[in-house]
Amino acid sequence: MTRPPLIIRNRPSPNFEARAAGISVKILLLHYTGMDSAEAACARLCDGHAKVSSHYLVDEAGMITRLVPEDKRAWHAGVSSWRGETDINSLSIGIEIHNPGHELGYPPFPDAQMKAVIALCQDILSRHQIAPAGVLAHSDVAPGRKIDPGEKFDWARLHAAGIGHWVAPEPITAGPSLRLGDKGDGVLALQRALAAYGYGLDQTGCFDQRTMDVVAAFQRHFRPERVDGVADVSTIETLRRLNDALPAGGSL
Repeated sequence: MTRPPLIIRNRPSPNFEARAAGISVKILLLHYTGMDSAEAACARLCDGHAKVSSHYLVDEAGMITRLVPEDKRAWHAGVSSWRGETDINSLSIGIEIHNPGHELGYPPFPDAQMKAVIALCQDILSRHQIAPAGVLAHSDVAPGRKIDPGEKFDWARLHAAGIGHWVAPEPITAGPSLRLGDKGDGVLALQRALAAYGYGLDQTGCFDQRTMDVVAAFQRHFRPERVDGVADVSTIETLRRLNDALPAGGSL
């Protein structure tokens, strides 16, 4: 079935450059704006002094604005990593989704906005060889530094539309857990599983602050019912099933 063409307005941002040589797009990175209004976010993303940008912005009514051409490197990921790669801006296309964010009330993402995000993602994925597991949150590539688009973003709805990697989260039940300060083989196995999925995490066997940040980032995306940085049975089992569902090879 042919999809109708998207209605996209153009507002060019000066904040871009060439992608690194020899790198193709492998990640579709979703953000929220964390600002009062989409208009303010658009102004900032187009401000040459701000030195930030994204390829697209989707406002709360579903209007899509193209800011940077897809073949250019926008400046949206910041200090980040995934599967050992650190130039996430060169590897990715970035979509800013307007939402005031956690510091400004964090309202739900409206239906019209979600429909537009889904249509835009489908359009981008039709042109680029991005694996399902390459559709990521800003918090995935920058745990502890970023928490967007957050636990209210409906990743399950995207997956139902053929976008991203997902399994139904394991229900939360009582049982053993791993948390800040724990040490041992269980922590090491958790760190290895998170790193195998793609998160930037050293495998030390010590549940330190970085491990807690990564667990919380994982929960925001894949087990959003409770985001606390504690690796409970639900979190560990959801991670296991996601890793089991990855294709062999494990590269971007």
